[in-house]
Amino acid sequence: MLAFCGTELRLLADGALWWPEAATLVVADLHFEKASSLARRGSLLPPYDTAVTLDRLDRLVAALRPARVISLGDAFHDPFALERIAGEARQRIAALQAGRDWVWVAGNHDRALRGAIGGTVVEELAIGPLLFRHEPAAEAEPGEIAGHLHPAARVLLRPKSVRRRCFATDGRRLILPAFGALTGGLNLLDRAYRGLFDPAGLVAHLVGDGRVYSFPRRHLTPD
Repeated sequence: MLAFCGTELRLLADGALWWPEAATLVVADLHFEKASSLARRGSLLPPYDTAVTLDRLDRLVAALRPARVISLGDAFHDPFALERIAGEARQRIAALQAGRDWVWVAGNHDRALRGAIGGTVVEELAIGPLLFRHEPAAEAEPGEIAGHLHPAARVLLRPKSVRRRCFATDGRRLILPAFGALTGGLNLLDRAYRGLFDPAGLVAHLVGDGRVYSFPRRHLTPD
C-alpha cells in the first residue's frame, strides 16, 4: 500500500491504481486504436491492441468490482479512433461501464470523446484529497494524480539493468504508467519531468511480473 496525501492506495502490477476506500480503479493512457492509427501512416502492426487492453481491464474490473473507474486521458489514440473502433470493442466498453460510475478525463488525444461512448467526460476530477487530471500541472498540487508522460525507469541490478514502466511519486504528486497494450515509456530522468518532482523524495515503483518494486531516485539511471 502507498500512503498518499491522507489516502491508502494500491499500486497494481499491471499498471493500474486501486483506491480501496473509494472503491475506485484508475488507469491512464489506454490509447485504444493505436495500431490502426499507425497503419494509416504505413506502419502495419497486428490490429489487436484495443482487444488486449480491454482484456486486461476486464480482468481488473472482475477481480476488484469497482464502484467507479477513472480513465486519466488519452483513452483513444487520435481524434478519429472512435470511427475505427470495432462494434465488439464498443460493446465491451459498454459492458465494463454497466452498474458503475465511469469517468473519462479528457486527454490531448481524445478531446472529441464527449458524449460519444458513454460515461462522463470531465477536464479534471476532485474526490476528497485527490485531484485526477490527464497532464500534470507545472506547479504541483498536493494530491494530484495524472498520466500523460508514460513514466518508465531503468534501474541498475548488477551485472545488468532493468527497464520497466513505473508509477512515479514524491509524496505530493503521483503519475501513473500508461496502461495501453502498445504504449511505451519515457525515462523518469528525461528532461520532460524536470521540475515535476522533488528529487529528494522521488520514488519509482516499477511494474514487475506479479508485483511492484520500489526504488528511490539514487538507484535510477538514464537510458
